[in-house]
Amino acid sequence: MRKLSLFIALFTCIVSCQKEKDSDYSLAEKTQPDVSYGSHASQKMDIYLPAGRTTSSTKVILVVHGGGWSSGDKADFNSYIDTLKRRLPGYAIFNLNYRLVSGTSNQFPAQENDVKAALEFIHSKRNEYNISDKYVMLGASAGAHLSLLQAYKYTSPVKIKAVVDFFGPVDLVDMYNNPASILAPPAALAAVVGGTPATHLSLYQQSSPVTFVSAQSPPTIILHGGLDPLVSPAQALMLKNQLQAMGVVHQYVLYPSESHGWFGANMTDSFDRIVVFLTANVN
Repeated sequence: MRKLSLFIALFTCIVSCQKEKDSDYSLAEKTQPDVSYGSHASQKMDIYLPAGRTTSSTKVILVVHGGGWSSGDKADFNSYIDTLKRRLPGYAIFNLNYRLVSGTSNQFPAQENDVKAALEFIHSKRNEYNISDKYVMLGASAGAHLSLLQAYKYTSPVKIKAVVDFFGPVDLVDMYNNPASILAPPAALAAVVGGTPATHLSLYQQSSPVTFVSAQSPPTIILHGGLDPLVSPAQALMLKNQLQAMGVVHQYVLYPSESHGWFGANMTDSFDRIVVFLTANVN
């Protein structure tokens, strides 16, 4: 009996120690600005790790800024980091920069490749960061396009659990042929891609998230303004219809009086909906 008691005590100690190792509640909150995930000066991210993080339970959200693939910065999301931390406590947040198109430099698919490289870097550091394999992508405008593309096109190194799409382009051929307004000339998109759909059709298609929607695509919440002059509301509706046809869990939210981005009550409503959606779909 004594040997049995000693064995049980030893086993309990081992299990307890292993749990402590996997779930280190002594870890303090940590912020790491401008962490490089590649050799280019633009390949940097700000990292926000929550207290008590663990490799089994700490979910991850990658935040990707907009700017027409040729401008913008991770700092554009700085004002929302505290909101995300407060509303999604326990999430690790990674706010990304990526190479921007400048003339003929860094044209597509440089930005797509950067987002994938950032995710691969984060995943390679998962034990160091004490984070799980439960990843969410969140982006605005061009950043939403890149987030959707990563989530739908790739399942490696991890399959994305959910996507938050703030007014992102989803079909670049349609965006070129049917611009939202004179503020979104086709020539601007052609400059980013490096040509027109007539000369670069495959690249347009391979850079369009809607191309890769399947029954296995992750749950997606779509938020779009009805008066958007840069990314037509038809893009959001196209994605919604494709997800519905494939039986993918999704939520489509149109703010009829909003433009390309919004503040105030509708932004509060957006974050309310995001939290409910992620709570239901990221487990």
